[in-house]
Amino acid sequence: MLPEQQQLLVSLLRDAVGTLLPDARPDILLERPKVAAHGDVATNVAMQLAKPAKRNPRELAQAIVVALQNDPRGRDIVAAAEVAGPGFINIRISPAARQAVLAAIAGQGAAFGRAPRNGDKVLVEFVSANPTGPLHVGHARQAALGDAICRLFDANGCEVTREFYYNDAGNQIHNLAVSVQARARGVGPDSPDYPEDGYKGEYIADIAKDFLAKAAVRAADGEETVATGDVDDLDAIRRFAVAYLRREQDRDLQAFDLTFDSFFLESSLYSGGRVEQTVAKLVASGHTYEEDGALWLRTTELGTGDDKDRVMRKREGGYTYFVPDVAYHVNKWERGFRRAVNIQGSDHHGTVARVRAGLQALDMGIPRDYPSYVLHKMVKVMRGGEEVKISKRAGSYVTMRDLIDWVGRDAVRYFLIQRRADTEFVFDIDLALSQSDENPVYYIQYAHARICSMVAQSGEDEAAIASADAAQLTAPSEYALMQRLAELPQVVQLAAQELAPHHVAFWLRDCAADFHAWYNAERVLVDDVALKRARLRLAAATRQVLANGLALLGVSAPERM
Repeated sequence: MLPEQQQLLVSLLRDAVGTLLPDARPDILLERPKVAAHGDVATNVAMQLAKPAKRNPRELAQAIVVALQNDPRGRDIVAAAEVAGPGFINIRISPAARQAVLAAIAGQGAAFGRAPRNGDKVLVEFVSANPTGPLHVGHARQAALGDAICRLFDANGCEVTREFYYNDAGNQIHNLAVSVQARARGVGPDSPDYPEDGYKGEYIADIAKDFLAKAAVRAADGEETVATGDVDDLDAIRRFAVAYLRREQDRDLQAFDLTFDSFFLESSLYSGGRVEQTVAKLVASGHTYEEDGALWLRTTELGTGDDKDRVMRKREGGYTYFVPDVAYHVNKWERGFRRAVNIQGSDHHGTVARVRAGLQALDMGIPRDYPSYVLHKMVKVMRGGEEVKISKRAGSYVTMRDLIDWVGRDAVRYFLIQRRADTEFVFDIDLALSQSDENPVYYIQYAHARICSMVAQSGEDEAAIASADAAQLTAPSEYALMQRLAELPQVVQLAAQELAPHHVAFWLRDCAADFHAWYNAERVLVDDVALKRARLRLAAATRQVLANGLALLGVSAPERM
């Protein structure tokens, strides 16, 4: 059902209840019955109200059905209603109400499934990789999830900002610099003189070569860094290596067709004094204490679920990693983002309570659940039944670019979105390359391409198709497909609310299955011109909605395969 139809049906049910129980304030939920033969939508409102009303639930359900059927406003939408089981109400939608989705899709086109602008601003931070090496498959999962979530927020009317946070401060950056310095001096990764915690991928040698050649690199934010070639200047090496890897990560993201709106450097929080200012405010708040030469934050007292207090400043000096995170999120809040979403690996689980505790301690009016988090688990890559672990480029892990080169951007995006973020995922290279119904990307894209071919083969004018009489569409498989098409707006809304783009991936697979089932059950290019055009109209609507759904995941909708 279309959203406006659902709203009308909820209103009809509420009014029907009102005629029987004037004081009732029911929460009416509509669900799709598990068995299609039971109807199109079902509600348990009678079971919900029976006990407080001291009524038999089946008798109350029957009375609601009678009131619903007697309401003249429902005659265009409700074909039948009946009581089932202990008091469920199953409702069958009228043919005209089912067919109305075709006019809605034709009228809205690419906007079908989208909501009008609502003025809400959302900042989504994702990927946020340390600039110490190529992006790995975990970053690819973040990129796919993050971009899809941004697209879903945009489809729900929000103003979305995509932000990349560079962790360009700390020990890992020092290890990067000394690794490049060693390679620039001719020390290989197998030498006993190579830094113990150094990075060993071939990319380190590439950075060293360009540093010695005094090359210039430019990152996505436009900042240019020129190498000095001085192997004794570790700070110059660090600056060049970070800039070089930022550029490399930018190229990987471009290959993924992903563009960020803003880039934020962790180092700027230190150079701009934001970390020191935040620490001073935390101390002034009274939520810190000194013990064993360290500065602690009383996170256990701040209601964010942390199990013990946390060190902010270590005995030997320097801040623990969550302190700049607190300063960074203060910055997000001050930039006017009242909703912020962070997409990170599940190894950041401990960060959630600490960052939120620090924000609460500052007493700035920031909500207790700010920011929202999507924590994803890592990805195992399989090929030929064996796990793939090594990349020549990175030296120790499969990179995002490897996946894109092996199976293409569309497959990478869809496969990394199709499961809940908090579940383990096995990326099967062989499956992603297969041209079979088992490959969900191929299955969905093939449905779109098949429709394009069908419409072209028909020789019918698009205007004639668009004006075809939808009343011709009465087969069970046609009803099922139209009902599926009408679900897209609700799926988009649910996926955005739950930060769960896998809902769209599942829906696309189901929609393609309904299309293929209809295509196999009913001939489209029949001799009856009116029926042919009506079925082409349904096919064209399916093509549009499949394209809309794929676009929400950043996946293409090919016209030929």
